[in-house]
Amino acid sequence: MDNPIRIAVDAMGGDNSPQKVIKGIEIHSSTSTNIFYNIFGNEQIISPLINKTKINNNNFKIFHTENSIKDEDSPLSAAKKGKDSSMWQSIESLKRMESDAIVSAGNTGALFVIAKLNLSMIEGIDKPALSALWPNRNGMNVVLDLGANIECSEKNLVDFSFMGSALHKSLFEKEDAKVALLNIGSEELKGNNIIKNTYQQLNENKNSLFEFKGYIEGNHIMEGDVNVIVTDGFTGNIALKTAEGTANFITSELKSALNSSILGKISTLLNIKNLKRFKKKLDPRLYNGAILLGLDKPVIKSHGSTDEVGFANSLKVCEKIINGKLIDKIKKNII
Repeated sequence: MDNPIRIAVDAMGGDNSPQKVIKGIEIHSSTSTNIFYNIFGNEQIISPLINKTKINNNNFKIFHTENSIKDEDSPLSAAKKGKDSSMWQSIESLKRMESDAIVSAGNTGALFVIAKLNLSMIEGIDKPALSALWPNRNGMNVVLDLGANIECSEKNLVDFSFMGSALHKSLFEKEDAKVALLNIGSEELKGNNIIKNTYQQLNENKNSLFEFKGYIEGNHIMEGDVNVIVTDGFTGNIALKTAEGTANFITSELKSALNSSILGKISTLLNIKNLKRFKKKLDPRLYNGAILLGLDKPVIKSHGSTDEVGFANSLKVCEKIINGKLIDKIKKNII
């Protein structure tokens, strides 16, 4: 392959790994070209799984590791024992410039700590932020921070605005980035001093990367008037979990209602195409792949409980941000 995108894969992290990871690679490799996978994990387990797939032998290399980080490990204990783990080795391959990005479905706290120990921050950025995609009526939102930082300063939130906009432009090149601050109201005087000061700084900062649209309330996140939503990690994580829980509740209640009677089942058959489209819109697997922004290499966190479809989508996110030159965009625009 000519200058392929090299993705480091922690094959041992998350539920049902490495089975779902290998199946995810198979799905991704069937729809993408010029990708090379550096796969880190237990070779005795991984090799038989790969042999059952249609993954081209020229498109991957397995790096055997004895250990893996467990979900119950604390970030500190993971870092202490982790130098021969699949997570540590996959991240270190970025440091050695043997991979262009890393994907892991493993322990989130450990991933953050090991990534920060091995990789440098982009100059001018104080804190990394965890960002992910949420659907809206017109397309997709980039939302950050989703839990990396409980407390944030005005500078952090301004940095998040630039990083989130750079991510949106990398993923959706033809769309204009529109930034809003998540707040308890849309009026300029609402919110705490940090939010108000950030509003003033963003309102006065004219740049070519994004348009600042002011405040947004939680009930307007999905409307699509903005596509980059910025907040601190405490608020963002609660918003994320609330949105996930609401989506699961709506889907399960609708399914229960439609299967509760003969009339409901007939209605399901008559509306099968619309219901499939509705289900797809709310399917979290299709938006899987959170990005730890602020480091000088792309680190992608796949949801630990996702399946092979979700993991394949996290690999697709990886591919898009490399092709979209995410890190270069952040470096060029950060203030």
